[in-house]
Amino acid sequence: MPDPMEGTVVQAARPEGTGDLAEPAPWLAGLLEGAPGGVERLEPCHGIESLRVMPASLIPLCQRARAAGFTMCLDVAGVDYLPREPRFEVVYHLLALKGDGTPEQPRRLQLRVPVAGERPEVPTVSGIWPSANWPEREVYDLMGIRFKGHPDLRRILMPDDWEGHPLRKDYPLRGPRALEEEELPLGHRFDFLQARVRPHER
Repeated sequence: MPDPMEGTVVQAARPEGTGDLAEPAPWLAGLLEGAPGGVERLEPCHGIESLRVMPASLIPLCQRARAAGFTMCLDVAGVDYLPREPRFEVVYHLLALKGDGTPEQPRRLQLRVPVAGERPEVPTVSGIWPSANWPEREVYDLMGIRFKGHPDLRRILMPDDWEGHPLRKDYPLRGPRALEEEELPLGHRFDFLQARVRPHER
């Protein structure tokens, strides 16, 4: 069955009653012209142009963005929207130091990639922007989203033997210990409130 998004660029509408999105700036219009299917223009985020990009279209679009002057990937972040599906979103913040204005102003672009909750994975962009290497590792470490093709995908903040991904919304607030203590009698569980009371106050 043909992909309905193939070869199209969709411009998202603002919430009802606010009208359509303004015409894109020339640099954005040039980036979107001929862009791969699965790219959708969103409402600007705090004045920053934002695009929703399907995982299969991420690498072609990032290559176009790099060629258009976005030579810096400032950050890569993960968001957990549990219980929504697709559950996750990987967000890329790009910067082009050479802008359109006089004096020239940097251009910023945000890419938002929806990722399914089961076996979340997107392609790595570290081959396009080496600065994305460690941020992608951080997203993997804390959110459990894998980056296919990453040259060194391993934990970067948590110990290698850590169980789970601490920034997921369904992660126990007290970490793996909370799961282990559920099997203990109530009197043997660690009580954080009692631990904060000084011995002479007990």
